[in-house]
Amino acid sequence: MDLRSSVAVVVLLSSVLWGEAMSAATPSAAAPTPQSAADAVVAKLRALRPDLPIESAAPAQVPGMVAIQLSGGNMLYASNDGRFLIAGDLYEMGDTLINLAETARDAKRKELIAAVPVADMAVFPAQGATKAVITVFTDVDCGYCRKLHQEVPAMNKMGVEVRYLAYPRAGVGSPGYDKMVTAWCSSNRQDAITRMKRGEELPPKKCDNPVAHEYELGHQAGLTGTPAIVLEDGHMLAGYVTADQLKEALGI
Repeated sequence: MDLRSSVAVVVLLSSVLWGEAMSAATPSAAAPTPQSAADAVVAKLRALRPDLPIESAAPAQVPGMVAIQLSGGNMLYASNDGRFLIAGDLYEMGDTLINLAETARDAKRKELIAAVPVADMAVFPAQGATKAVITVFTDVDCGYCRKLHQEVPAMNKMGVEVRYLAYPRAGVGSPGYDKMVTAWCSSNRQDAITRMKRGEELPPKKCDNPVAHEYELGHQAGLTGTPAIVLEDGHMLAGYVTADQLKEALGI
């Protein structure tokens, strides 16, 4: 089952591994609480698919269902009795379509970013009063990251502070990773990043650095590429945007 598919796929699960507690239940037994149902669903899933990176589970917004969050932002939804499983996003239909799964991902990203010390970032501060802060997962070799970096001065002028996190796309130990380490170990990260994004080669540097941690953080945040812009509410804008487009998205 492809858990990254944007199309929800319903899969019938066997009830064999549901557990003795559920199979032994009688009509007079107390109904399970929503959280106990969530715990039972997680136990069954872990028995069936021990490879699933389950982070948490809780009652879903749909009565009778459990929402299961996986590492990387993917969501599963299961029936309380553990028989049915949906892989995909859940939408609420009101005046507009609201992606409830994405709302959960936003909250998770906000929590992840808030835990990163600003000292571990490369910060390009706003000019004048700070009207907004964006956090950008970046790679110095990424073409659209370089293009976005050309917009940073305009973003700063409009009152937006740009905070970079390192995300070497080729992974830890790659040449791109070594470049990001060099930038983060430089006495002036902003200058090093700017020069590297212009195509300059800088002498390699090494130090205690957060690059590997920030790369893993990107996976936890659900990145699929760079640049990835995370707003203060945790919402992510994937890909390149101009300063004017960012201004419109931020409403400033």
